[in-house]
Amino acid sequence: PAVAELFRRGKDPFAVLNLHFTRERADSIAINEGRGGAIIMAGSGMATGGRIQHHLRHNLSHPESAVIFVGYAAPGTLARQIIDGASHVNVLGDTVPVRASVHTINGFSAHADQSELIAWRQGIQGIETTFIVHGEEPVMRTLAGKLAGGRVEIPALHQVYEI
Repeated sequence: PAVAELFRRGKDPFAVLNLHFTRERADSIAINEGRGGAIIMAGSGMATGGRIQHHLRHNLSHPESAVIFVGYAAPGTLARQIIDGASHVNVLGDTVPVRASVHTINGFSAHADQSELIAWRQGIQGIETTFIVHGEEPVMRTLAGKLAGGRVEIPALHQVYEI
């Protein structure tokens, strides 16, 4: 409600003093050379690729740093290793000790849960095939078994379908 009100008044809620957006990789990496504090927000929540890896490589070993993961981190991902308490992780080919404090905030995943997906699918008429392409295989298979109204496919890597 507060953010919506800002938008209604023509104000940008992200227009914060000293907030800088980086679009270029070099600008993002340069943040690690700074001597002051910084809050770095990145879109790669599972930390398996992208600029966040540079930030983790340079900051995980510092006890004065904090890393906060928001949302789900799949098993086997760098984020999951850190969340699960690994003492050292491999980041960009380097073994990095995890000395930063690690926190998680759940409930912000951008994905619908199973009951929401089932309800969404039931609301669509005339669909012959539903493709499930995101998630862990056992969970996708469970969802597939609960979907009614047409064929359900869980494509394998590089599998091709004619639509």
